[in-house]
Amino acid sequence: MKMKKLMSLALAGAMAASMIGCGGSGAASTESSTDTNASAATVDGASASDSEGSEAVASNGEKLVVWTLASDLQQFAEKYTQDTGNEVETVVIEPADYPTKVQTALMGGETEPDIIVGEPQMLQDFYDNGFFANLDELGAKDYEGQIVDYVWKVGQDADGVQRAISYQITPAGIYYRRDIASEVFGTDDPEEIGKLFADYGTILKTAQTLKDAGYRIFASDSEMSYFSGDSAWVIDGALNVSDARFDYMDLVIDLYQNDLTAYANQWSTPWYQAMSGEVPILTAEIQNYEDDSVNVWDEEAFKEATADLEKTTVFAFGLPSWGVLTMRDNVGETSGKWGVCAGPAYGFGGGTYIGISSLSEKKDLAWDFVKFCTLNEDTADWWIEKSEGDTVSLISALDKHKDDENAVYGGEKLYSFWLKQAEGIDYSKVTKYDKVIGDAWGAAIGSIKTGQAGKDEALATFYDTIESTYPEISVTR
Repeated sequence: MKMKKLMSLALAGAMAASMIGCGGSGAASTESSTDTNASAATVDGASASDSEGSEAVASNGEKLVVWTLASDLQQFAEKYTQDTGNEVETVVIEPADYPTKVQTALMGGETEPDIIVGEPQMLQDFYDNGFFANLDELGAKDYEGQIVDYVWKVGQDADGVQRAISYQITPAGIYYRRDIASEVFGTDDPEEIGKLFADYGTILKTAQTLKDAGYRIFASDSEMSYFSGDSAWVIDGALNVSDARFDYMDLVIDLYQNDLTAYANQWSTPWYQAMSGEVPILTAEIQNYEDDSVNVWDEEAFKEATADLEKTTVFAFGLPSWGVLTMRDNVGETSGKWGVCAGPAYGFGGGTYIGISSLSEKKDLAWDFVKFCTLNEDTADWWIEKSEGDTVSLISALDKHKDDENAVYGGEKLYSFWLKQAEGIDYSKVTKYDKVIGDAWGAAIGSIKTGQAGKDEALATFYDTIESTYPEISVTR
């Protein structure tokens, strides 16, 4: 069983590498280390290290060592040193390598790093292996109710012990072009546009209406992946493939086979380009790499190879709240023409959860840092401004900024919207198996939509994969 847990940790790292952007500013591409050391004598009054305004913990000359997947925490560390005078060394590690490095350090008895992090898909294995310290013993229970509920629960182990806290919420939404909405549907109101994405069948009708008007609903056929089923994959030890999962499968197949997208894979050059304007309509063969004549990962090569292709403008993207930052950096002249509405189900993706290594010898100082990053309203205010739109998890800060308007999205009050979406997330439906099972389900969909396998064959392969990977799960075909 221990070996299986360690193998799943490695898988989680590989999965995290594919989710660029989920840590707000994105995962680092190379391992790097940053020392921040501001002398306490040069700091005019340390900021409160928690929302109640207590004095920051003195480091007594000790240096905190932080290992992280995303560069955001470098900025938090710099701010912490600036405000408290406590020295922090931040090491940003490639996501694919991160679980193995943490495993090697802690199972080898290393007392550093002091701070470790994880994304949701790797946290349960970290908890099970005893990597995260018990935050309740340090006072975490005193802050219950101050963080958005689902985020607080993600940071708990199977026994309800608090092990990690995130500074972000990452509920999913639909990012859509207001100008196209007004032209095609006669309104750009988020409530009304949300009705066009109410369920998978309606989405197909919306897609056809847009195609008839000369647009494409999505750049890729993966935009609904964050809304792909409002049910648990595993219930009472048994695999649960709900009707909603099959409806999602049918949606993706129909989008692909009926030419309703621009055939641009997520995170590729044309996918990003679709945020700022016209994009070439690729072929299904290019999307599934049967035709490699177009390099979708090289901007210059892509531009040259697609110069003569028919162009389209994409209507919408499906992304978690950190997509605000992704869009901000890529919308170009379409800034101000976007809106955000609800999708067909509640969903979320990514998020950086901060905890303390169970072997750290500086737990009090480390807890001060965790509180500073996640439970300090001044820090939350700073991060909202610094990140230009990331959505914090501290409820008091979200309430304080509920009327903030985002210019990129036509002045929409996004913090209110994201909090409402987060309140609908039922974390009890999330299991430690979700990412692996979800990827296997996605592989089945891919083989069906491209004609590589019939539905029965693809489903049989899916069930075989689950049985071989998780023999403890009961599978009914």
